[in-house]
Amino acid sequence: MRPVALVTGASSGIGEELARCFAGAGHDLVLVARSADKLQALAAELQAQYAIKALVLALDLTEPEAPGRLATSLRRRELVPDVLVNCAGVLAQGPFAGIKPSGHQAIIDLNISALTSMLSHFVPLMTARGSGRVLNVASIAAFQPVPTLATYAASKAYVLSLTESLSQELMGSGVSVTALCPGITATQMLTSATQANQQLANLPGFLIGSVEDVARQGFEACMRGDVICVPGAINRVAMIASRSTPKWLLRRFSGLLARKL
Repeated sequence: MRPVALVTGASSGIGEELARCFAGAGHDLVLVARSADKLQALAAELQAQYAIKALVLALDLTEPEAPGRLATSLRRRELVPDVLVNCAGVLAQGPFAGIKPSGHQAIIDLNISALTSMLSHFVPLMTARGSGRVLNVASIAAFQPVPTLATYAASKAYVLSLTESLSQELMGSGVSVTALCPGITATQMLTSATQANQQLANLPGFLIGSVEDVARQGFEACMRGDVICVPGAINRVAMIASRSTPKWLLRRFSGLLARKL
């Protein structure tokens, strides 16, 4: 019997590539996102390529009851995921005061509330079984304040902190929890951010990671049970520097960089 990986945000970007990684490793899939058409196309492709099964469940995880409905649907099918991948996320780029309240709330609803709800529904099932893996997709932005990405960075700091806490709580339970913290990655999210701020188009190519490479490293870290995965040497240096730099200096540097962009 093949293990099952439940992947949210699977219709594009890192979530789509993570689904490919798990399918390639012989996992059956539960694919979750809002776009049923994109999920169906991905499911058909991966089933044909890897001879696995892929269940598509189109859901808007910002709806408070959606994670619970998802858990109930899988329970009726007698499916308990062996791997939970929380990749669904949203970003709004720009000055805090220039973003509508609904924009900030959308980030909180998906990046924080939905992720937490998914964990609260599925982690107990994994601990009761005595095995499981969780991969939470955070960001390099989780390690420092990021002006013009203030709410997004704060939401990813939450994801990182929660992951690190759970990794300790669940030690010895058979369940591992990993935070994938990519830097700037070539996804639709970057394209949308660039449309909002044309200065981002001037970023040097070496700062932009490949979505395939980011997903592969996240998959491998999850399967090893690593707590934190930061793809890319430059991003790892930045992460180490951010954790050793005084907070006041880190704020000043982040503000200076944001003003230049």
